[in-house]
Amino acid sequence: MTNSAVIRPAERADMVACAGILNRWIDATPWMPRVHDHADVERYYEETVFAERHVIVAEHGSEVAGFLALSDDRYVTALYVDTPHRGVGIGTRLLEVAKNLSPQELNLWTFENNRAAQGFYESQGFQVVRRTDGDNEEQLPDLLYQWQAGEVQA
Repeated sequence: MTNSAVIRPAERADMVACAGILNRWIDATPWMPRVHDHADVERYYEETVFAERHVIVAEHGSEVAGFLALSDDRYVTALYVDTPHRGVGIGTRLLEVAKNLSPQELNLWTFENNRAAQGFYESQGFQVVRRTDGDNEEQLPDLLYQWQAGEVQA
C-alpha cells in the first residue's frame, strides 16, 4: 500500500473513527489494560479530545487511517495509525504537521512496553527526557519524549 492518505483537520464526525482506532489498538495489545470501555473512549473523544485539542486525521479513501491529537501546551496526546495503514509513512506525515503547528518543541508520552513506538519516535528526532514507574491511569511505566527544533540527533 502506498501513502496516498490525505492529511486534514478532524471533524467531530471523525471522532468515532479515531476512538475506534484506539480501541482496536488496546484490544490487540496484550500488555495494555482496558481502563475504559469502548463507549467511554468514544464519548471522551467526541466530548473532550475534539473540544480541547487540535486533532488531525489521515484519510485513506473514505476511512480515517490514523490521527494525531495535539494540546495547546505542545503535547502530542495521541498518535495512532490503524493496523492496515501502518508502515507507509502516515505517522511520519502526522508528526510533520504537528511539528509545523508547534515548530519549537513537541512532547509526548509512550509506554515503556511500546518498543515499536519508541523506535518510531526516536527515528523522528525525539529523545527520552523522563521516565516514570507508572503514575498514569494504566499504572504502566512510561517515557516522556521531547523533540526540539534544530537539535542534531546522534
